[in-house]
Amino acid sequence: MTDLQIDANVPRLSDSVVDAAVLAEERGFDGVWSHEIDGDAFLPLTLVAEHTDEIDFGTRIALSFTRSPMVLAYIAWDLARYSNGRFILGLGTQVKGHNERRFSVDWTAPGPRLREVVESLYHIFSVFQGEERLDYEGDHYAFSLMTEFFHPEPIGQPDIPIYIAGINEYNLRLAGEHCEGLAMHAFNTPGYTEDVVVPTVAEGAAAADRSMDEVVISASPFVITGETDEEIERQRAEVRRQVAFYGSTRTYHDVFKHHGWKDVGMELHELSTEGRWDEMPDLVTDEMLAAFAIEAPPAEILPTVREVYGDIADRVVVPLDHVETV
Repeated sequence: MTDLQIDANVPRLSDSVVDAAVLAEERGFDGVWSHEIDGDAFLPLTLVAEHTDEIDFGTRIALSFTRSPMVLAYIAWDLARYSNGRFILGLGTQVKGHNERRFSVDWTAPGPRLREVVESLYHIFSVFQGEERLDYEGDHYAFSLMTEFFHPEPIGQPDIPIYIAGINEYNLRLAGEHCEGLAMHAFNTPGYTEDVVVPTVAEGAAAADRSMDEVVISASPFVITGETDEEIERQRAEVRRQVAFYGSTRTYHDVFKHHGWKDVGMELHELSTEGRWDEMPDLVTDEMLAAFAIEAPPAEILPTVREVYGDIADRVVVPLDHVETV
């Protein structure tokens, strides 16, 4: 692990993106991230690149199966070129229901498919840089046509880092084997990170004869803070709601299982299938909330984050609004 880097988030495309990015750089943050929730993850980042000089920025995360790897490669290449190499490409899979029913994308085994996305992206980047001819053949993707008219020019910083989201063993190992970073989900705990995430990533790195120094562990814990008791209670309620929401998805139940809360996860899942969303936060106990969230007054957020994650992560996302300086 290295000295802990502190990151923030920027909103979806709006006038606020520039303000947030500039403020993060002024306050000494190391990076900012854009999410793919209710908008496009890439669009805000052109503004970030234009209005900052040194800060890292990237997607945390962009959906990988809803775009061709070639489309992802063109976007990443442009952002890396425009920012002099400050762009990080963070990718995730989303779950089956959203791929099929929200995006109308065919669903296949996500781990092997994500592996091909990563492999093909590295290959395409080397093609863009003029180092080899386009020739990738996998079970899910195949690329063989790149004419001069569509071939972008080489850039000065062609080694675009790829982070992937991961919570299961396959993706954690994949991050260690082939990626520059792991973007951990907020539905995580320091205990699960230390006991499961880091050792599994290390297994992947060792299998590929890599050092863990080559893989960035990026955490994004829930944070509860505020200037008043009322504000803190509102944030507790919101985090409780988010833990319940994510905990209802069986994909994330390994975290619950690690802490002995698997039955709670199954009950949350049943409530979600019945549409009983308002009842779900009641199942998230104070013990669970303390495990998932960093809770501290604004002035103590960074010291607490460094104490909790300093030995198990390389980057941590914290709220920009409550951190005056890094």
